[in-house]
Amino acid sequence: MKHMIAAAVLMALSSGAALASGSHAGGHGDKAATMPIGTPGEASKAKRTINISMSEKDDGKMLFQPAVLKVRKGETVRLKFVNKGQVDHEFVMDAHDGIMEHKALMEKFPDMEHADPNAIRLAPGARGEIIWTFANAGDFGFGCLVPGHYDSGMKGDISVAN
Repeated sequence: MKHMIAAAVLMALSSGAALASGSHAGGHGDKAATMPIGTPGEASKAKRTINISMSEKDDGKMLFQPAVLKVRKGETVRLKFVNKGQVDHEFVMDAHDGIMEHKALMEKFPDMEHADPNAIRLAPGARGEIIWTFANAGDFGFGCLVPGHYDSGMKGDISVAN
């Protein structure tokens, strides 16, 4: 992931503002097969659905409900999302250091668009889903990496048990 982020930053620096207003050059699409958290799953193998809402509160706090996901190693899960808020939100899941690297990149390039299988961005009122196979046991994370949202509480944990 570090190499892909570095490549995206180098491309941004060499091409002016093109990356900041466009999409991930090079994307993360092909990294999915090697992500510690797993790989995109097949819908027919998803035996369980987890409903996740995205929202913000009047006091400025932003959140996912639920904020803790528990799955098993090898399990394929359908993650269904609804943005109940008034602004765009996204869900990005990864190892904790990957989330922090991606967060820093989003702060530099806030208009960056994604086509990553481990992420989804939704407008207010929109719905979507990710089907994911969790390949490795361990503790992972997720967050909304729209600048300011993660720091406003829009983050959570994924526990993958053996």
